[in-house]
This record gives sequence, structure tokens and C-alpha cells, in this order.
Amino acid sequence: MSLFDLSERARTLQAELLEFMDAHVYPAEPVYERQMRESGDPHFHPPVMEDLKAEARRRGLWNLFHPHPGTGAGLTNLEYAPLAEIMGRSHLAPEACNCNAPDTGNMEVLELFGTDEHRRKYLEPLLDGTIRSAFAMTEPGVASSDATNVELSMRRDGDEYRLDGRKWFASNALHKKCKVLIVMGKTDPGAPKHRQQSMMVVPIDAPGVTVVRNLPVFGYHDREGHAEIVFDNVRVPVADVLKGEGEGFAISQARLGPGRIHHSMRAIGMAERSLELLCKRAQSRVTFGKPIADNANIQDWIAEARIDIEMIRLLTLKTAHLMDTVGNKQAQTEIAAIKVAAPAIALEIVDRAIQVHGGAGVTDDFPLAMTYAHLRAMRLADGPDEVHKRAIARRELRRYSEFRPEGH
Repeated sequence: MSLFDLSERARTLQAELLEFMDAHVYPAEPVYERQMRESGDPHFHPPVMEDLKAEARRRGLWNLFHPHPGTGAGLTNLEYAPLAEIMGRSHLAPEACNCNAPDTGNMEVLELFGTDEHRRKYLEPLLDGTIRSAFAMTEPGVASSDATNVELSMRRDGDEYRLDGRKWFASNALHKKCKVLIVMGKTDPGAPKHRQQSMMVVPIDAPGVTVVRNLPVFGYHDREGHAEIVFDNVRVPVADVLKGEGEGFAISQARLGPGRIHHSMRAIGMAERSLELLCKRAQSRVTFGKPIADNANIQDWIAEARIDIEMIRLLTLKTAHLMDTVGNKQAQTEIAAIKVAAPAIALEIVDRAIQVHGGAGVTDDFPLAMTYAHLRAMRLADGPDEVHKRAIARRELRRYSEFRPEGH
């Protein structure tokens, strides 16, 4: 018996999800592109997405990420890993199955720290797929890779807080169904460093909230958007503080751990699909009298891609297993490691697939250019590579602290 053997239910869901992808998701991709193009609106919500959501629900492929039975599928991280990987093969699948970021992390936060009113007003519709949400932490004026730097002011004023400041890269905020933001800001600049921040639930249409613009990523205006948002004298009731004042940093760490491994799981799916496209193109195109696939360098790329995919898949499964068995805190090194490794390796595979496709690889005739842009941005989302490497190195060095000179 393997350490990473899946339950019978997880294997059934895996088979069902693969069939759903083949029968519905991949055929929907050109329909989606056509509906988006005909709308003329980069943030249009195409009808085909609602069709996919209805079919996913009918098949029981809904809220697969959510570990809480009753409200979610009740799967472990290890059971969810291969499902997230499969969904990562198409940019439509995560939303079709109600497993898309940042909603997954926001739902988990509302599940763990929200009030009964938050659950009724926001969590239940999010779980039902009728609304969407955004997470507002990153700011243009500070280095947000250090979450303690956030400057958005949250000043107490009687039974309310007054929010003033600016956020950006609030993904999902331009989705047509986005109704709520989870906002991180500073409530007490004089408190200890990790107790200065709080998180609050803010309706996106609250007075004083202004979505200034969408931020394109490598020229792509993603349908869900990456918004720059101004908060100008936004009034938030005390009841909408999550967990309590000063708990923002702790919530962010609880939220980002699962989010990081979900990104990594999906990155493996992107790498697999890119390798598949690479192989098909290399077999079918002839240059200088032979298929491109017969060239030694192309075969090296294919072999290296397969080796690298298997390595990051195993690290992902190990990380998921540790999160399930000893908890997210004990799996910190592995979570950081896979968040660095998976997007970087997938990015290299996509780059080589683009090269094999020639000029077609950089067009929208294939999903490679969009996948490249998404993966490159992933090396910054939920913490840049350098922050995760720093954390890994510091934990390693602690094991040898006795060798450090005194006073240093």
C-alpha cells in the first residue's frame, strides 16, 4: 500500500472529473472565447460558464476544495491534490467546479472566522456559486511581500471603523458577480508588529469603495480582473471585523497556506497540458525532412519535463499529506518549497512548448501564451519566490545556530 493511496471516493471523483473535462470543459473553451469576443467586455460573464457550473453540480463536482463535510466535499488535502491538478489543465475548470481562487481562501476564512451573519449573507452564496469575492491585501505604496507593511488605515470610530487607503491586485474584484471584499489593514500602528493588522468584511458597493481600474497581466485583462481599489472614508461596523482586532496577520497565514498548495496543484495541471501540446506539435510538424520530435534536443525537453513534473507532483503530495497529518504549521517548509518549485518548473515547460509551436505559440490560437502569463504572475502571488526561499533557509540555518559567532 502506498503512502499516497487515495480513498475509493477520491478515485471515483477523479474519474468523474476527467470525464467532465473531456466531455464538457475542453469543448467549452472555444465557446467561451467566442462569447467573450462577441461581448466586447473583458469582464463579461459568458453564459457557457453557468452551463459548466450546472453540469459540475449535477455530477457532484462542486466545492471539492472545501474540507468541511456538509458545506463542502469533505476531502483531505491529499485527496484534493489530483483533482486540483486536473482542474488546472483548463482556465475554465476551477470556476466551473466552484474551486477558484481567491474564493476558496475567502470561503475558508468565512467558515473559520465569520459571524452567523457573514455566513448567511456571503458564505452560503459563495458556496452556492451565485456570488464571487475578492481579497484585498496587496498595496501599491509598500512592499507587500512583507504583510506587516500594509498601510490601509482602519481607525476605530464608535461602533464603526473608518477605512482609508489604496489596494491593488485584488483578484476577482471585476467579476460581474463579485459582491464582497475581505480587506486587510492596520488598526493599531503602536501594537507589536504582528498584532497591528486586522481583517474586515466589506461589501464591494459600500460607500467610499471605488474600483479605479483593472491591472492587465502581460497584456491580458483577465475576466475576473486584478483591481486597484480606493477606500475613502469607508465605514465598517465593528461586527464585520474577522476574529477580532489584531488578528489580521494570523488570519492571513491561515488563509495563504492552503491557497499556496492549491496554486501549486493547478500548476502541475498546466504543465501536463503544455507537455501534451508540445508532444502533439512535435510529432505533427516536419522540418528539414523529419518530424520535430526526432530532434535530440526536443526529446531532452520532453524527458526533462516528465521528470520534473513527477518530482513536483511527489512534493505536492508529500506536502498535502503533512498538512493532513501534522498540520499546516509543521508543513511550512514543504508549502514554501512547492510554491517556489511548481510554478517555476511549469513555466519552463510552457516556455519550451511555446518554442516548439513557433509563432503560433505566442498567439491566442493555443492556450500557451495565456498560461505563461498566469504562471509568471503566480511566482509573485501569495508571496514571491524570494520570501519563501528566505523562510526555508532560515528554518534550515536554525538547526546549526550553535555555529554562529556570539553577538551575530
